[in-house]
Amino acid sequence: MPVGLVVMKWDDRVGTEILAKYPEEIVITDKTLMQVYSTHEYSGESGMISLMVGSLNIASYYTGPDKGYYILLLLNIDDDPDTYEGGLIDASRTILLNLEDDAYKQLVPSLFRRLSIYPSLSEEQQLAMTYQDEVKRLIIDRLREEGVVSKSELMIWLKDRYRHGFFDLEGIIIELIKRDIVKEASVKGVPSELIFLTNDLLVMRVPATLLYKSPSEKGLPSQLNDDYLTESKKYFKNYYPSEDDNLRILKIIIDPQAYEVLKLLRTAIVTKNDLEKLKKKGVEDIDDILKLLWENQMILVFRDDRNNEYYALLSDFLIKLIFPKYLLNVIKSEYEKKSKAEQVLIEYLSVLENTYLGLKLTEKSKK
Repeated sequence: MPVGLVVMKWDDRVGTEILAKYPEEIVITDKTLMQVYSTHEYSGESGMISLMVGSLNIASYYTGPDKGYYILLLLNIDDDPDTYEGGLIDASRTILLNLEDDAYKQLVPSLFRRLSIYPSLSEEQQLAMTYQDEVKRLIIDRLREEGVVSKSELMIWLKDRYRHGFFDLEGIIIELIKRDIVKEASVKGVPSELIFLTNDLLVMRVPATLLYKSPSEKGLPSQLNDDYLTESKKYFKNYYPSEDDNLRILKIIIDPQAYEVLKLLRTAIVTKNDLEKLKKKGVEDIDDILKLLWENQMILVFRDDRNNEYYALLSDFLIKLIFPKYLLNVIKSEYEKKSKAEQVLIEYLSVLENTYLGLKLTEKSKK
């Protein structure tokens, strides 16, 4: 587990300068900071490095010469720095988006907590973090339309579309590759590396099917069964997925405390006493989380004859990878229009075939 987070910058007059750190009591020497600076300076480019300084294990992300910030995650000696890379990239962008009036300094504790759990996030939380990121979402949307884009073209396009400043395309592509969303490859005769969409994301609300089958067996008094089923049917009869709604729910999935509550509500219809037990898992303010879920139309509250309250999931949420069959039509259209080089489209068909066969092999091994 990480032990601290440090935001540093180089000052030509004083050298390395700590701008913020959490927790406040952590100590890191000027010599160590200088080693971090020197290691980054060797390449001069944005990106993550890891190094051991005595018993200190450090993962450090440099935002590049334009802004010149260094975000250091201090780890235990047994931690693997590489597992935090995606989280550090996200934290760095959050910091750079909040430089005005030093607003980022107030965010450092929450960024540290998020980074601390980053390697242990569930698959859906990892995908939620990916899709919540605006730059990654822009890339995915572009690839949904074209299937394949050269990295150089993507860089130019993003600089025009993403007006909030800093983004690390190399780091973002690496993260999307890790999530099995894209593949990077080169094709003879094409000067730039190509980025292929290999899996799309399905993002939408879904009924709480486990509860819906038999609410009374999951904790709801039998006299309230019909009320629950009626409310659920009414909600989904009028539900239409939207990007804004999806992004609101993704925030809940990413929030560690809200996610603990959601995990419980997926399996049972519970009372306030049941929810209070989650304090042992770090859920500090049950009421705030219940309010958040209520305002986002994710829960229902029922009362029995004795005025006992029962909290039931109205809508669950699904985010998962799906094979993009629709891209075969995109490839066909691009071939007919000659909007992409033939060798690029042939390579893409091969990439999609390998992805599909890999998915089938994985499915078969699970049976």
